[in-house]
Amino acid sequence: MESLWMAHDALVQWLGYGLLQMSWWQMLLVGLGLTHITIAAVTIYLHRSQAHRALELHPAIAHFFRMWLWLTTGMVTKEWVAIHRKHHAKCETVDDPHSPQTRGIKTVLLTGAELYRAESKVDETMAKYGHNTPDDWVERNLYTRYSWQGVGLMLVINLFLFGAAGAAIWAMQMAWIPITAAGIINGLGHWWGYRNFEAQDASTNLSPWGILIGGEELHNNHHTYPTSAKLSVKPFEFDIGWLYIRSFELLGLAKVRKTAPRLALGQVKAVADGKTLEAIIANRYEVMAKYATEMKRAVRAEIEVLKTRGAQNTARFSNLRLAKAWLHRDDDKIPQRVKPGLQLALGESPQLAKLVAMREELRSLWTRTNVSADQLVADLQAWCRKAEDSGIAALQEFSLKLRAAHA
Repeated sequence: MESLWMAHDALVQWLGYGLLQMSWWQMLLVGLGLTHITIAAVTIYLHRSQAHRALELHPAIAHFFRMWLWLTTGMVTKEWVAIHRKHHAKCETVDDPHSPQTRGIKTVLLTGAELYRAESKVDETMAKYGHNTPDDWVERNLYTRYSWQGVGLMLVINLFLFGAAGAAIWAMQMAWIPITAAGIINGLGHWWGYRNFEAQDASTNLSPWGILIGGEELHNNHHTYPTSAKLSVKPFEFDIGWLYIRSFELLGLAKVRKTAPRLALGQVKAVADGKTLEAIIANRYEVMAKYATEMKRAVRAEIEVLKTRGAQNTARFSNLRLAKAWLHRDDDKIPQRVKPGLQLALGESPQLAKLVAMREELRSLWTRTNVSADQLVADLQAWCRKAEDSGIAALQEFSLKLRAAHA
């Protein structure tokens, strides 16, 4: 009889805590660790390797990630890749599968997973954007054919290892990607945050420390350089996904194909030439980001001058503060409500007006497609002369940097 009670107690204990017999806080840490592996699989395998071909993974690592995603998300590689590629191709348009700019932030935040499932059923999307994804026997006969049986198996494994609490860990695993990727990245990543670069879409960086979502928080960086295996670009930014990739690379398990270009500066040339133009165009987003920094510095200088003079013109102070916040942004990214104030600030400051005008002239070096290379070189040389003759220190210094650029 005593042995029966002992067996009963053991069964009750196993049902409560599973094979591993962990405490609640240990289970919480394990759950967070498991979801982080899922995030790593999404960002490294699905996103950077499969969708953008930014790196090659060893078959063992690639298949582990593929199997793990089958168990923890039920996502099919071809579907995820096709939808993401379409997002880049049609970004912020009505054809974008999940843009908060066209569908509304609430819709993408709360129903991002539903938007994904709906797009995955569009045959045209799969055919046009899902090329060069796994199509082996395992993919056809297991991962794609029985996509949701994997998450069912994950539930069984969790219950066996963690007991009844395994159901809670499983629920957290199932909710993690719909909340973080489908909701936060696809939603807030095109709605709120800071921007290093004036990419053509509305992408933003949610945080300079890409840890919780594997580096995907640096979304503006990614949309600026989509084929880069590294998502951080500034010294203060950290991409934990890149840390894992570099670790794999050192172990011979990955090969990085491309990272974001960096503008190299050498000796200042007497005259900008074709190589200078090539370097500027290849690094145009960084060039414009540096120009934006100069514009912000110029606005701050004007504000300090007003403070030094003890000026009491509160309207001008207000307009300059608007300029500090918005003048460096592209015109189509500036809210209509602040544009009148910006125009007043430009009207009161010939220096700021000159900086804005020269920015648009500089941008024309890569936006005009009907002009010969020789003519563009001549235009660049004229821009540099104009900048250096302007009497504006910011323009003069920037022109010297451009003449020092090389590919």
